[in-house]
Amino acid sequence: MQVPILLIHVTLAIALVVLVLLQQGKGAEAGAAFGGGASQTVFGSRGSGGFLAKFTAFLAAAFFATSLTLAWYASQARQAPEAGIPDSRLIEQQRSVPTLDDSARGVDNAAPVLEGSDE
Repeated sequence: MQVPILLIHVTLAIALVVLVLLQQGKGAEAGAAFGGGASQTVFGSRGSGGFLAKFTAFLAAAFFATSLTLAWYASQARQAPEAGIPDSRLIEQQRSVPTLDDSARGVDNAAPVLEGSDE
């Protein structure tokens, strides 16, 4: 269930970036005085401000919801990952327990003691 939510999350992030870049800044109204022709736009003479602002707010709310959902899934994962760095205690336990093959070959699995140490 995490993978579809993660895909939606990434799609929302990309859509938010595109929508924010499409919107005009606060100082863009000054450009209309020099022949901007706002009445010939796709969104009418009022401009795209209302539609894009509402759609951006909707996408931001959906992005927030998917972020919280992914955070909840991450907090519920109680088991260690199957791949990655193993726990150091597990490595030490595996080193200290001699196997049957090692004892038959005369191999010592104990950790080497450095000269000059207290052990």
